[in-house]
Amino acid sequence: MNHPVSDKSHALLRHRDGQHARVTAVELFFDLVYAFAVTQLSHKLLGHLDAQGIAETLVLWFAVWLGWQYTCWVTNWFDPETPAIRALVFAVTLLGLVMAAALPGAFGERALLFVVAYVAIQVGRTAFIVSRLPADHPLAPNYRRMLGWLVIAAAFWLAGAFIVPQWRMQLWLVAIACEYVSPMFGFPLPGLGRSSTRDWTIEGGHLAERCQAFVIVALGEALVSTGASLSDAQDWDGAVLLALLAAFFTTVAMWWLYFGTSSEDATHTIERSDDPGRIGAYFHYVHAILIAGIIVCAVGNDLVLAHPGEAPPWAHAVTLVAGPVIYLIGSAIYKKVVYGRIPRSHLLGAILLLALLAAVPALDMLAMAWMTCTILLGLGLWEGRQLLRRRTVTSH
Repeated sequence: MNHPVSDKSHALLRHRDGQHARVTAVELFFDLVYAFAVTQLSHKLLGHLDAQGIAETLVLWFAVWLGWQYTCWVTNWFDPETPAIRALVFAVTLLGLVMAAALPGAFGERALLFVVAYVAIQVGRTAFIVSRLPADHPLAPNYRRMLGWLVIAAAFWLAGAFIVPQWRMQLWLVAIACEYVSPMFGFPLPGLGRSSTRDWTIEGGHLAERCQAFVIVALGEALVSTGASLSDAQDWDGAVLLALLAAFFTTVAMWWLYFGTSSEDATHTIERSDDPGRIGAYFHYVHAILIAGIIVCAVGNDLVLAHPGEAPPWAHAVTLVAGPVIYLIGSAIYKKVVYGRIPRSHLLGAILLLALLAAVPALDMLAMAWMTCTILLGLGLWEGRQLLRRRTVTSH
């Protein structure tokens, strides 16, 4: 997290000159590992569509997201073009690659490998920043508190890797809570106090672009997964090609709901806020939901391409509906942060999607896919018209 500082004496800090801080090539390079991580998660969920598989994928998704999120805050404040921070990002990228490779076996034989890589990312990155900041630097107290909470979380991550698998889930949930919830309260620790979000003055444009980059990564993974499923199909008949179109236009609809209606306004919301740190934190919390929805949608697309003409088993039908619903919930909260209101269209869309479950016995996978796709496309058009109307009113 961050604190405004006017001096430019510290070599690691980004120089704030009032201009938009650009996203650097090393940050985009770092994101490539997370494209792989998203693919690993969608494949794990695709192969384990039961309560246990869903719970495990959710836990691992939060770990993936938290590793990316905390690194994003670092590169928002510290300059990735400096040798020290660039080396730090490269080190986190390497550890992220190991962590992502271990994801399918994280609740099995590769639990320790996954945990060691993840803990090294979280604790190692923060300890490095603490070691490079002077004790009296305005950022130092916040990073010391952050490090304390990450060490506490690390104890639960490691305990979960060593303990019997039946207790692993519970311990890792506690670890996630330590990392995900503690920023909401300013990383409070006895003797160290707590941070204030007003101390986390951030560069709004950069943070918004970093979140947008991860959305692109997730949407790109959905398209890659669709292409791979099409490649594996034995016969490219009419049903498979229609399933491809449904998957493609579903992904386009998610892109439009995000980039076509709110992405530019997100930067202005952070910059105009008198507490940009709090808004930035909200952005990160909400994007965890948004991107989870994209991951589930990608799994649904794969299922339709594999079985377009079949009656959907209950787990498949729920997956086809759950992905768009999760995405709409995340999008609704995101737009609440950006515009100060929850769009009624998203609530209506979620209700229509859930209503599809009542028609499951009469539908095949392809029909369900096109119905969910049509709902999302309709919402995208609705939101686009609403945005155009607001901008027209504002310009006059």
